[in-house]
Amino acid sequence: MYVVSLTYKVPEEIVDFHLPAHVTWLQDAFDQGVFMVAGRKIPRTGALLLSNADRDILDAALAKDPFYVNGVADFEVMEFHANRVADGYENLLDS
Repeated sequence: MYVVSLTYKVPEEIVDFHLPAHVTWLQDAFDQGVFMVAGRKIPRTGALLLSNADRDILDAALAKDPFYVNGVADFEVMEFHANRVADGYENLLDS
């Protein structure tokens, strides 16, 4: 499983300019099963994404993100092994 941390590296008005294209890209990636969770960081300095896709699929999707293509954010991909979850989230366990 992967956590992707996006950190904005441009002023907020530039983030906002690219946001509609990013949201469209994000919905497409959700529709393709690349991501399970997405949301803004608080304070609004970037976002976090949770993915259980193969790394090659994840990397290919991230390379198409308008935030990546246009240099809006830095991306850090962190892999982790989910070996413990709360009741009801067993589908997130790594096998």
